[in-house]
Amino acid sequence: METIKKSINGGEFLIKETAAEDIFIFEEFSEEQKMMAQACQDFVDTEITPRIEEIDSMKNPDLVPQIFKKAGELGLLGISVPEVFGGMGMSFNTSMLIADIIGAAGSFSTTYGAHTGIGTLPILYYGTEDQKNKYLPKLATGQWAACYCLTEPDAGSDANSGKTKATLSADGKHYVLNGQKMWISNAGFADLFIVFAKIEDDKNLTAFIVEKSFGGITMNEEEKKMGIKGSSTRQVFFNDCQVPVENMLSDRQNGFKIAVNILNIGRVKLGAGVLGGVRTVTSLAIKYSTERKQFGVSINTFGAIKAKLAEMAIRTFATEALCYRAGQDIEDRINSLIAEGMQDSEAKLKGVEQFAIECAIAKVHGSEVLDYVVDQGVQVYGGMGYSADAPMERAYRDARISRIYEGTNEINRMLMVGMLLKRAMKGEVNIFEPAMAVSKELTSVPSFESLDTSTLFAAEKDVLNKLKKVFLMVGGKAAMSLQDRIEDEQEVMMNLADVMIEIYAAESAILRAEKLVGLRGEESCQQQIAMAKVYLSEAAEKINIAAKEAIASFTSGDEQKVMLMGLKRFTKMDLVDTKSLRRQIADFMIEKGHYPFS
Repeated sequence: METIKKSINGGEFLIKETAAEDIFIFEEFSEEQKMMAQACQDFVDTEITPRIEEIDSMKNPDLVPQIFKKAGELGLLGISVPEVFGGMGMSFNTSMLIADIIGAAGSFSTTYGAHTGIGTLPILYYGTEDQKNKYLPKLATGQWAACYCLTEPDAGSDANSGKTKATLSADGKHYVLNGQKMWISNAGFADLFIVFAKIEDDKNLTAFIVEKSFGGITMNEEEKKMGIKGSSTRQVFFNDCQVPVENMLSDRQNGFKIAVNILNIGRVKLGAGVLGGVRTVTSLAIKYSTERKQFGVSINTFGAIKAKLAEMAIRTFATEALCYRAGQDIEDRINSLIAEGMQDSEAKLKGVEQFAIECAIAKVHGSEVLDYVVDQGVQVYGGMGYSADAPMERAYRDARISRIYEGTNEINRMLMVGMLLKRAMKGEVNIFEPAMAVSKELTSVPSFESLDTSTLFAAEKDVLNKLKKVFLMVGGKAAMSLQDRIEDEQEVMMNLADVMIEIYAAESAILRAEKLVGLRGEESCQQQIAMAKVYLSEAAEKINIAAKEAIASFTSGDEQKVMLMGLKRFTKMDLVDTKSLRRQIADFMIEKGHYPFS
């Protein structure tokens, strides 16, 4: 496989090899970015953590809006908004970093994400200059709060089937909105609503900017939720709500496109947005395991506990690696498009759209790592983990929503595979040619040349290249055999998605560790090397299982035997002593007393 520079397109990680120097890693943030992150951390530590119980109780309805306004005063709500509109005008990866830090803020992270993402970005990216000038300064400073009204009782994953109607008034000056929206974050104190509705018998949605002051807006009481209890979530009803025609956002019937593109941004930021939480939970588990004594010793001396702590860190390390890799790829593409003369807002949309596959991967991987980490955190705490007096109970409940919003993980899995296949059909990603080459390789005599392992990670990169062949072999054959029916074979689509996710995560972890060695030297990166190696070993096993399930479902006879032989060949790797490496990682973290890798 050829080594490429930053010109890589979305999805091409499956067919091209990326050099470590061409990815961005968490450890490379500038001093300015670190200062912004520290200001955000200070805000979480002073304004949110001490009041977490009060926030979740929702007994004081003014508390969250007050905290929200303080975030605006600090500039935290305008990270992505250009300075001309009252924001900070910072880079895409900086906005990822702030979402990362806010991730430790429990319910408030949902409040923050709904406002800065789906509430603000539709206007930033699709609004007219008048709309931007009128609304963005209020949103960037926290003067106004925003929410996003897409989901309806009968329109969740199938958002374009919404029934909310927009009817042009007789004088042609207003659209009159009528309909119901549900699960609307921030609705209880929002001043501005991004609303999706259909005009007449249009096939697609149209988006509108709706001020609360327009009237005709009523709400149910706050939803009683499993987690994120301190975030406002309400049903919203529009009853003859009159919206000036100039408040249509973008063009008629462009609403569905707006929703899809804004959700792409939300997905990659949700991937980063779990990181503050997983680090906090991992650090709490390390601290508790040191303090908790059983059989006369701290429970962190037991191998079973060490294995849990290490695995929490390993998966976190991989999520950090893939999120900031994807974030920088998006940022590089945005800058490239702007340099070519494209308008800023269009370049940002195109940059994110190009890496929509990686955005979906970040969302799925991050949310599932969060679920794993909080589950293991409860287990480390034992009985106390189940108590509402300890922090794990809230973390466990709050985490669960992450696999549902911004598109369920099942939908995201099918989207990432569907997008890749569509791009392949259009010739945008050359998947089929490498897939044919792998198909021919299956019937050829394997090479018995010994691999030069003198370079660090040479063996691991060889394994990664073979794992990519697994996807090409199974995905290529599935596309050929199932053709138009492949999207109906959702189990196969999800198998293929799991292979994609694990390849991207494992490669990102390896590249991050390799780049760190180049920056700091091998001796000071022993734990990062260990984490990358363990993650790759686990990824190979997961890929083997997912690929085998897919092969069994659409092949038979000799064809199936050949593919299974190929799978065995492509997932073969030297045995890794994961137990010893996990103990090494856990001992290092126990000595430090927290998650020390960021």
